[in-house]
Amino acid sequence: MGMAACLAAALLISVLLYMFYDLLVRQKTEHLSCCHLSEVNPALYVEKSSSDVITTPLDRAHPDHAHPGHAHSDHAHPDHARTGHSHSSALDMADPSPDDAQFLFLDNTSTAQADWSGKKMEREGFEAASVTKETGDEVEVELSNGQKLEVNKEDLQKMNPPKFSKVEDMAALTFLNEASVLHNLKERYYSSLIYTYSGLFCVVVNPYKMLPIYSEKVVEMYKGKKRHEVPPHIYSITDNAYRNMMQDREDQSILCTGESGAGKTENTKKVIQYLAMVASSQKVKKDSSTGELEKQLLQANPILEAFGNAKTVKNDNSSRFGKFIKLNFDVTGYIVGANIDTYLLEKSRCIRQAAVERAFHIFYYMVAGAKDGLREELLLEDFSSYRFLMSGHVEIPGQEDDEMFEETLASMEIMGFNEEERTGMLKVVSTVLQLGNVKFEKERNSEQATMPDNTAAQKLCHLQGINVTDFTRAVLTPRIKVGREVVQKAQTKQQADFAIDALAKAMYERLFRWILARVNKTLDKSKRQASSFLGILDIAGFEIFEDNSFEQLCINYTNERLQQLFNHTMFIMEQEEYKREGIEWTFIDFGLDLQPCIELIERPNNPPGILALLDEECWFPKATDLSFVEKLLNTHSSHVKFSKPKQYKDKLMFTVLHYAGKVDYNADSWLTKNMDPLNDNVTSLLSNSSSPFIQDIWKECKTSLP
Repeated sequence: MGMAACLAAALLISVLLYMFYDLLVRQKTEHLSCCHLSEVNPALYVEKSSSDVITTPLDRAHPDHAHPGHAHSDHAHPDHARTGHSHSSALDMADPSPDDAQFLFLDNTSTAQADWSGKKMEREGFEAASVTKETGDEVEVELSNGQKLEVNKEDLQKMNPPKFSKVEDMAALTFLNEASVLHNLKERYYSSLIYTYSGLFCVVVNPYKMLPIYSEKVVEMYKGKKRHEVPPHIYSITDNAYRNMMQDREDQSILCTGESGAGKTENTKKVIQYLAMVASSQKVKKDSSTGELEKQLLQANPILEAFGNAKTVKNDNSSRFGKFIKLNFDVTGYIVGANIDTYLLEKSRCIRQAAVERAFHIFYYMVAGAKDGLREELLLEDFSSYRFLMSGHVEIPGQEDDEMFEETLASMEIMGFNEEERTGMLKVVSTVLQLGNVKFEKERNSEQATMPDNTAAQKLCHLQGINVTDFTRAVLTPRIKVGREVVQKAQTKQQADFAIDALAKAMYERLFRWILARVNKTLDKSKRQASSFLGILDIAGFEIFEDNSFEQLCINYTNERLQQLFNHTMFIMEQEEYKREGIEWTFIDFGLDLQPCIELIERPNNPPGILALLDEECWFPKATDLSFVEKLLNTHSSHVKFSKPKQYKDKLMFTVLHYAGKVDYNADSWLTKNMDPLNDNVTSLLSNSSSPFIQDIWKECKTSLP
């Protein structure tokens, strides 16, 4: 297979992933029905313009349908592709169980169909057809149901011969176009095959159910095998990256990208699981410290998920932070340590969530699972008592929060967290909930805030080891420096509310950072020298919600930058490498430069981008979210990637055209979110807490009060 085909396949799939969401996933008035016709007449796909209702075999316990994501390993060059009829050698060399085999190997018999139950969906997409007559740019086509249509040639896409049905690598397709890629992914998915290669990519369509293809037997099947020797799998991508690291002595990275809910985090866990099993031997297993490290590596994730994941509209276990996991290997290929970097924790989620969403999992685990003495020590109440848990106890189907609490505590023990640390962590989580119950009122004859009931304040101060009188004074009348003098400044109700919200977010963020540092300390205590690393990037996927705020802009901007990096690496640097090596090659401009959108967001000046304008607006005392949006409209009204929403729901709305689609943003509270001002008086109190744990997470704020 030529490299041009691989590049083209990678390019097309990167463009199509989000189109696939629209055509196959979202329940709109759309229809995707791609069936092969006889080869007697020229076969093609015609874009269907009318709505239709079909029965589609999909089954999942989630409101959306199957989501595709994709994984890519740097330096994982593709071998030749296998079509759906070349599995005998793979079956000879491995002996998976029947349960494994049906989800790994293609079975072209008529009865081979995924065991998904039928579900009616309306779709509009591509329809199989054959050409009956051509007149200039107009073509008459006949659909599979006998209906004849006249369409423009530009609306037609060629169909591949039947021998390419359910092909494992779409770079092998004779005709590589939108319809053929979507059709191939759909056909493989309906045959229980969720992994498909597309040149340099491995595309994963999320089945939203556990499949028996991650057992130790399957791991052995992929160990040391070339890509063309085994069916598509995340294990194959991982093994290729591992072997390249060992052979070339070059660091490797696996990128898991896709929309929220595509399955990035689950596949990241499979990568780690595979490496933990492969990068060990009987000799190494005798070393108890190494075996313990591998166990701890697998147990770090449940802790980070408990404190960093949450239920969203699209995903019951959505990562609300990004992470880059570095697994360090010695010269013999054994894991000697690991390090995790995190990005973009959605700290606002601990104080505010959409109606059907949850705050971070740990809040629900703790309130549901803490019993007896621990419950009393944490001063816990019922779900309905907490203002920050806006929808009460939002449950996740098939998950028991009290059981998850026990599992989280067990993971902490394996990671070496002592009882004092575990209790300290949970006290911070409980404190965040109590902060939401602190209520202020406005004094009758002034704008000054008061706290008529300090019950919540007493509880949180007890949990944090600080004096309630000092805390109340620090919130209502903080001491500030004016010139050389120190004065007390009374706060308004709005200022006090903002201060409490900011404190809750900062407290949770600091706890999360402490947990991460503690996990890294446990994972990186081996004395053996690391030779190279294999990194796995798992960031929050691109998000288009009904209400998109500052957090979505940050997440989508990150995805925009990542996609730009990938495009540059795959389609620009690869071709420059051909030139350096003297390969005859005509440079192809794939038209994938995302810089206009990136500059709209990040440009510092001439003109300033969205983030720079937001920073600038935060300096003005009388600035508001509305004045910020007005400045945006005045500055970028003619920008190709910026616009006003067609239907104004709110004056605070503006639209950005990202590579994955248009997103309407609501700038409500953006100035506050960008500043997140912390009350120095309160942070100083916390840094001088009677609790060593609380002192530790606020240690850089340890100053004497004004």
